[in-house]
Amino acid sequence: MADPRATGGPERPEGGGGRPEGGGGRPEGGGGRLLAVALPEVSEVRPGDDLAGLIVESWSRLVVEDPELAAQSGDVLVVTQKIVSKAEGRMVRLADVEPRPEAVAFARRWDKDPRQVEVVLRESAQVVRMERGLIISRTSHGFVCANAGVDASNTGDEGVVTLLPEDPDASAAGLRDRLEVELGVAVGIVISDSFGRPWRWGITDVALGVAGFAPLLDLRGTPDAGGRTMHATVVALADELAAVAELVSGKTSHRPLVLIRGAHLPVGEGTVAGDVVMSPEDDLFP
Repeated sequence: MADPRATGGPERPEGGGGRPEGGGGRPEGGGGRLLAVALPEVSEVRPGDDLAGLIVESWSRLVVEDPELAAQSGDVLVVTQKIVSKAEGRMVRLADVEPRPEAVAFARRWDKDPRQVEVVLRESAQVVRMERGLIISRTSHGFVCANAGVDASNTGDEGVVTLLPEDPDASAAGLRDRLEVELGVAVGIVISDSFGRPWRWGITDVALGVAGFAPLLDLRGTPDAGGRTMHATVVALADELAAVAELVSGKTSHRPLVLIRGAHLPVGEGTVAGDVVMSPEDDLFP
C-alpha cells in the first residue's frame, strides 16, 4: 500500500499535540543495541486458522534453535497484516464481485481488473484521489493509503484479494492476550503493513495496530542532547518497530513474524486508531 497523506511532518507545534492525551510514559534513553529476529516459517494461513497457535509453534521452533530467544517481558512481536487478514477471513474472491460502471470505466482506461477496483471502492470510506490508474482512499480505520489496503499479492490463491483487518488494534490485543496465556509472559504486539510516504518513492512498513505499549514516544518537555527542552518531538515508535521488522523478514520469505528485543517501550497502553491516525481536521493538506 502507499500512503500519500501530506501532513505537517513528524513534529507538531506545542499545543497541537503529537498524539491524543493518555499516551505512554517515557522510557529511559536507547540502550544502543536492538535485536530483531525473524521467527521460522509458518504454513500458509487460511481463514479460521488459530493464528496465536501458529505463532506459538513458530516461536517454539526458534527457542529450540536458540534458548535465549524464549519470550521475555519487554519483547515485541511484529506480525504482518496479511496473515492476520487471512486468519480473520478478510478475503474476497474476485469471481464473486460485480463491478459498478465507475469501476469498469476506470479499469478499462488504466488496464486494471474492474472487480478489484470495485473491491477498493467498497473498502473506501472516502476516495481522496482517483487518477493515473491509482486510487487513494481513506479507509474506515482512518488510514489514507493506496487502494484502501486491498492487496492481491501473497494471498495464497489466484483471483483472491485481501482486505485490512476490521480492527487491527483489537486483533493485536487478542493476540497479546492469547500469547500471554500460552507463553507465560506478556509481550507487545505490532501488526504491520507496507505504506508509501508523501513526496518520496519507496515503501516502508508501519503499524496498523498495537497492543501492550503506547505507540508514540512523547519527548515533549524533556531535554535534548544539548539540554534544551524539546517542544514538538513525538517519535512514531510503533512505526519504527514495524520498519525494523521488515528488514529481517522481507516480502517473500514466508517469515511474517519478527521478535524485537531491547526497544525500551513506552509504559502504558495505546492504539494506532486512537493515538497515531491523524484526524482530517488536523491534516494540513486535506
